[in-house]
Amino acid sequence: MASPRDIRRRIKSVKNTRQITKAMELVAASKMKKAQQAALAGRPYAELMARMLAALADRVEEAQHPFLVKREVKTRGIILVTSDKGLAGPLNSNLFKLVTEIQTPAKYAVIGRKGTQFIARTHRDLLADFTVSDRVAFAEVKVVAEFMVKQYLDGVVDTVEILWPRFRNTLIQVPTLLTLLPLSSVTDVIADLRADAGQAAPTKSNPVEQQMLFEPNPETVLAALLPLYVNREVHQQVLDARASEHSARMVAMKTAKDNATKLLGDLTLEYNKARQAAITQEILEIAAAQFTA
Repeated sequence: MASPRDIRRRIKSVKNTRQITKAMELVAASKMKKAQQAALAGRPYAELMARMLAALADRVEEAQHPFLVKREVKTRGIILVTSDKGLAGPLNSNLFKLVTEIQTPAKYAVIGRKGTQFIARTHRDLLADFTVSDRVAFAEVKVVAEFMVKQYLDGVVDTVEILWPRFRNTLIQVPTLLTLLPLSSVTDVIADLRADAGQAAPTKSNPVEQQMLFEPNPETVLAALLPLYVNREVHQQVLDARASEHSARMVAMKTAKDNATKLLGDLTLEYNKARQAAITQEILEIAAAQFTA
């Protein structure tokens, strides 16, 4: 059995650990709430973009836009969204497991230090790595989206996909791979935007949408809107990934705090037993000395 002094040192260490993990849990909970609010703040933008595209859908020839042209996929382009820091449970490892299952040729643009380290360690093709702050400013994410779109238009990659931990709830974050380019159709884009805005698909065209006028022409407006749609999708998924990260870290820190509390109880019991044994031993020694005398 360890000495009471050693047990006291362990108790002090566990108390310090519990205090740190509790603080990290509270910080992660606060950041998760802010990330969720930021994700919901994009709904009006998605709604307005859906209305404009719905008004354009019947006035343009979709096949004319490079984002809507299907082509043979030789090399996939994947945006991998991970965290910069650890202590987030299995969040990043679940993403990496999905990456290892990709057998087709692929090139990666990575957001997050953990993802960059993994791609380098596994000798995969890294196009670029980016750092995005906790605020997830649109200007920061726009750089990533535009970089991958350029690679797509230049023929370096034949798809643009994004792999991120989708936020389901506080306890569940699902690794998800979504294809951004090429787009299947304008109608599908409209449906995705309305789903993100929390709207059901309308059964008929809105009269306001039918009366919209576009200058200089619908084709030019569509060519300007589709890149904005891709930028918006990447931004929305990175916001979602941040909410997942803070949620996973909050759960991991709560688990660590609970384990520290349980360990503290066990150590306290062990300390009391050791102290009681030491007192009993001292009493026996005193009694033996008196009996000898």
